[in-house]
Amino acid sequence: MLLPNYSTFQIEAGTDEAGRGCLAGPVTASAVILPIDFENSLLNDSKQLTEKTREKIRPFIENEAVSFAVTHLHPKEIDEINILNASMKAMQECVLKLNTTPEFIIVDGNRLLNAKLGLATAFGKQFSKTEIELLQSIPNQSIIKGDSKYLSIAAASVLAKTYRDAYMNQIHEEFPMYNWKKNKGYPTKEHREAIRKYGVTKYHRMTFRLLPEQLKMDL
Repeated sequence: MLLPNYSTFQIEAGTDEAGRGCLAGPVTASAVILPIDFENSLLNDSKQLTEKTREKIRPFIENEAVSFAVTHLHPKEIDEINILNASMKAMQECVLKLNTTPEFIIVDGNRLLNAKLGLATAFGKQFSKTEIELLQSIPNQSIIKGDSKYLSIAAASVLAKTYRDAYMNQIHEEFPMYNWKKNKGYPTKEHREAIRKYGVTKYHRMTFRLLPEQLKMDL
C-alpha cells in the first residue's frame, strides 16, 4: 500500500521522470501535490501499470491534485547538460510551475532535487536568482524506488509517462519509420535497425550510443 506522505508537512510534492533511457524524444518530468485524503486503489509505479490503466488514472490525478505540472526537456538540452542533469532540471522546472509552493518535496531516485541548480543552457529555460533561491529553500528527500512507496511520486510517474507517450505518438506521425508509437524511443532492436537504415532525426539524442558496434550506419 502506497503511503500518503514522507514528511510531517501538509503540502508535500512528489516528483518523477520518464524517458531517461530513450534514444529519442524528451525526458519528461512531473511534480504532483495530492490532498492528504487522496485515495486511488489503482495507483502505483507507472512501470507496474498497463497503458490502459495509466490512461484511466491520469484524469483522476489531474482532477484531484492540489496542483500538478509536467515538463519536457528536449534532446538538444539533454545533449548539452547530460541526461542526469536534464532529468533533475525537468523536475525542478515542474516544481516552479506548481500553482501551490510545496513545503517539502520527495524525489524518486538517489539524488536531491536541489543538488545542482541554475545550469546555463543554450536551448532551455534559464533559472532566475529568485527561482534558484526558492528551490534551495524547500527541503527535499530522494527516495530510491519512491514511485512504488509514495502516492505523490507514483502520481508523478503516471503523469510523466502518459504525457511523454502522447508526445512520442505525435512525433511518430512525422517519422513513422522508427515506430515511436510502439517503442516510445527506447533502444529496441527495431528502433536501432531503423536508425541504421534511415539515419537520425532532430528528435534523437546525439550523445547517446544510438547504434551498437555490430550495426553500422549506411553512409
